[in-house]
Amino acid sequence: MSHYRIKKAKLNGEIVVPSSKSHTLRSILLGALGKGKSVIHRHLPSTDTWAMIEACRLLGATVDVAPSMIIIEGINGQISHAEDVINAGNSGIVLRFCAAIGALAAHPVVITGDYSIRHQRPMRHLLDGLSQLGVSVASMRGDGYAPVIIQGPLHSGSARIDGQDSQPVSALLIASAFADGPIELHVRNPGEKPWIALTLSWFDRLGIPYINQDYEHYRLLGNARYEGFEYTVPGDLSSAAFPIAAALVTQSELTLNNIDMKDTQGDKELIHLFQQMGARIEIDEEKKTLHVKKGGTLSGVTVDINNFVDAITILAVVACFAEGETRIINAAVAKQKECNRIQCIAAELRKMGADIHEIEDGLVIKKSKLKGANLHSYHDHRMVMSLTVAALGAEGETKVHPVECVAKTFPTFIRDFNTLQANIEVVE
Repeated sequence: MSHYRIKKAKLNGEIVVPSSKSHTLRSILLGALGKGKSVIHRHLPSTDTWAMIEACRLLGATVDVAPSMIIIEGINGQISHAEDVINAGNSGIVLRFCAAIGALAAHPVVITGDYSIRHQRPMRHLLDGLSQLGVSVASMRGDGYAPVIIQGPLHSGSARIDGQDSQPVSALLIASAFADGPIELHVRNPGEKPWIALTLSWFDRLGIPYINQDYEHYRLLGNARYEGFEYTVPGDLSSAAFPIAAALVTQSELTLNNIDMKDTQGDKELIHLFQQMGARIEIDEEKKTLHVKKGGTLSGVTVDINNFVDAITILAVVACFAEGETRIINAAVAKQKECNRIQCIAAELRKMGADIHEIEDGLVIKKSKLKGANLHSYHDHRMVMSLTVAALGAEGETKVHPVECVAKTFPTFIRDFNTLQANIEVVE
């Protein structure tokens, strides 16, 4: 496996932010469920994208991939079976969304994934919700994780599920839109609300009616039908966090292109938080650019991160360079991502000398002088990028391994960062 060798650096220049993973995956799935041809422009060319494409092909859609677009011939919401076992790879979205969509079929659908999917990404809440709607469900090892077997059809009715993780809720909402009758969904502990809003924004785009009462009660009419569509994927505000953070920890100046702050992605809240901490960030909404300027002094904050919980690892890094103390709370769901991100980022930053400790639902970090270390990524793309950013602001040399997983969301990470004059070497 490859690793990165990183030394302290000053950054300068500009890059184009990669396209949004969340929008790419939703656009492919909803294109596959539409009627006729859909064309997706500027998709993210990532491992998760290929997993979603293959899943949609197995569910009956025709999907052709060109360098700058994906062309889909949809199945008009009609699924009879899956041609083979669906492999979600490392994608929680593919796992949860396709499991729920598989419930529209009358024949069994089997979904599995890599080690992280099979041991780190719980399916219990989604399976429970599907079961309440008449679907036969089973975790093949009996532990509430993939591989899972789903056998529909999904019936009209009501279900109650826990919503701390947004993906099972989004999955049930999408499946309910195509059910054979109305479905009411009641959600306890609704969390990660901006990502539910992102799913609902797709319903608005496609004309799928729904009722949303404070993210706790939904009503879907079922039998959704819509014509194919054409869509251009915006930049990924989650990925933008890493070069922004790198500029902050190295006291550098850089420009990011393809930044649409009007998009519904939840992680744009992190950019506002950086500004609140003292970062000098200028946004041109017309040109869709973001400019990080030198000279801002960062100060610690207390932040409820639930709306943008995927940013916990990179925020923890930036907090090491902020005056005073930063307290990150309401992040318990981060324990069930590609790795336990609370535990793992704390462990790796401590190797670098960080003053960081875990609390029940988050982290407390004080300003620290970081030094180079040998770091483990836990096969988590956000850990790779966060630790790389930490290394760019640390004294001495840092090694981060393994790093192949960065292709999940930021396949041009090394090229782009070295374009910004980072000192990152890939060692095979």
